[in-house]
Amino acid sequence: MSFEVTFLGTAGATPTVERNPPSILVKREGELLLFDCGEGTQRQMMKAGTGMAVDKILISHFHGDHFLGIPGLIQTMAFQDREKPLTIIGPPGIKRLSRQMAALGATSPKFDLKIKEVSDGDCLKEEGYSIDVLEADHGKSIQALSYVLEEDERPGKFDREKAIELGIQPGPKFSRLQHGDSVKNSEGEEIKPSQVLGSPRRGRKFVYSGDTRPLERIKQRARKADLLIHDATLSEEEKERAKKTKHSTAKEAAELAKDAEVRLLSLFHLSSRYSKNFYPLLNEAQEVFEDTVVPRDFTNLRIPYPEKGREIEVNI
Repeated sequence: MSFEVTFLGTAGATPTVERNPPSILVKREGELLLFDCGEGTQRQMMKAGTGMAVDKILISHFHGDHFLGIPGLIQTMAFQDREKPLTIIGPPGIKRLSRQMAALGATSPKFDLKIKEVSDGDCLKEEGYSIDVLEADHGKSIQALSYVLEEDERPGKFDREKAIELGIQPGPKFSRLQHGDSVKNSEGEEIKPSQVLGSPRRGRKFVYSGDTRPLERIKQRARKADLLIHDATLSEEEKERAKKTKHSTAKEAAELAKDAEVRLLSLFHLSSRYSKNFYPLLNEAQEVFEDTVVPRDFTNLRIPYPEKGREIEVNI
């Protein structure tokens, strides 16, 4: 099952020539989920060749650099004669905001908008995965959210030889056992899935912090995540400014990733001063947690299942 992450925008609040405002596209089994939608996201999609058949947009908070791309994206979808509904998820207030944005321009969308307001502790159960919602810390004046996408557990590895030994011949009964159904062997004995399946295998976990100070609750929920995308707006030299503006430093993100034992940390939401030369942030983070990357716009990550022993593929 495929799981790809494409960074469409990696800048902080101020876009630069090199970096667009925040937007991250997750492709999982053909479904497209967009985490935040900065200005010009639809053009970034064109350049990346991802297509615009987005199923869900998840907004972390209502600072403009995280949602102002929605009107243009909706209008482009309308021009393309989209019919499939679009789900928009975000903090309380997203319903009003989404309707206002959809009404902008001369072309009203003919497809339905399904809008969900979520808060800390909510869990969205989807087919094959769930999305947990955590409250971030981006200041008292705005409600900010982090998202945790975690795939459902998968059945354990099927022991073909054991099944044959128990009197089950290759064929449809193999499939039924693998899907959790009991079957009868040639002697009429019931064979249960637990007799031929190993321990359940965990799915992949993706964590998007949004704009935030480092938090214990994010660290706990990010434990053993395959990919943690964390605010790293500034360096340790600007730590006091990070505290004041309710962002994180690269070192703080790395410390959280190390404690959470994540598989890969991606620094995100870079201040414009690091737009071209991001190595001060990367070096600072890697001194604490080596498995750290700084994506550019259009960087693509492919995340295999953890038990396969393959590394996350990073295409800068």
